[in-house]
Amino acid sequence: MDWHFVFSQALTQAIGPTMLVYALGAIGLNLQFGYTGLLNFGQAAFAAAGAYGLALGVVAFDLPFWLSILIGLGAAMVLALLLGIPTLRLRADYLAIVTIAAAEIVRRLARSTVWAEWTGGSDGMRGFSETFFELSPFPKDATWSLGFVSMENGRLTVDLWLVDFQYSNRDLWIMTVGWILVAIFLVILRLLVHSPWGRILRGIREDEEALRSLGKNVFAYKMQALVIGGLIGAVAGFVFALSRANVQPDTFTTDLTFYFYVVLILGGAARLFGPLLGAAIFWFLYNLLSQTLNQAVRADLIPDAMLSTTQIGPLVFFLLGLGMVLLLIYRPQGILGNKRELMLDVR
Repeated sequence: MDWHFVFSQALTQAIGPTMLVYALGAIGLNLQFGYTGLLNFGQAAFAAAGAYGLALGVVAFDLPFWLSILIGLGAAMVLALLLGIPTLRLRADYLAIVTIAAAEIVRRLARSTVWAEWTGGSDGMRGFSETFFELSPFPKDATWSLGFVSMENGRLTVDLWLVDFQYSNRDLWIMTVGWILVAIFLVILRLLVHSPWGRILRGIREDEEALRSLGKNVFAYKMQALVIGGLIGAVAGFVFALSRANVQPDTFTTDLTFYFYVVLILGGAARLFGPLLGAAIFWFLYNLLSQTLNQAVRADLIPDAMLSTTQIGPLVFFLLGLGMVLLLIYRPQGILGNKRELMLDVR
């Protein structure tokens, strides 16, 4: 087996564009679920609102790229208001039911043939990312080398002992922007949660009736948390769409929200760096298991009668799911979390 290739692929993805998408989505959930106790099971809908707002603005309405970004953020804000106004005054499980249904409604609308002229239907939309990549400082076809770093035909290679990190020039630009966005949101989140506003959010999570007795407008604070978390989810949708140069409705299924929760719980809810650590570990383990099993099958270490290459994907998710079950049994607070942070008063 080529362990050099296995670890290189796993570590490359652990800090790559896809990991950043999940980190951003989980950061938004961290504000809603971790700090406020809101059970939002529709974060995929906010990501879809951002991605489709960008794509529709550029492709369907021929608007400038940056204006389309604002349209995506506006769509996410409107979605948060539509979901929050009728549900946030009720018990938290109503929000969970509404958001999971809303996420599926958004996906079905984007997939519908009625709107296919605008949204592309099940085929999705392309042609909205050129302006973004034209801003990239990384040359498209450059060839250079310095020590253990080299670039050839637009692909960066970093050789560190037994590991090679390889990224295309597009991936490098996505990663540059994505890491900057992650840093910005982590700074903003730290300032918010350590302010009086953030302490009220924690109070809502612990006992919102006590906050009401003190004269606080619990509904307004919940709405603010839902909107801000949804906007961060929309930014995750931007990065997701731009990294693939495509918006396709079936990538915004309910599974995407559940992966955000997996990342958040793995790293630790209500911990600033929990989503980032969880996303890195999740994608490292996913790619490590995938590449290891692929290499084992190709090297005939695992007979075809026992495991085929088409069965590797489901098996990897089974193993990751089993790992999450064991984590929730023996360390439900996650790697960085505190067990008290998951003892929510869901009323």
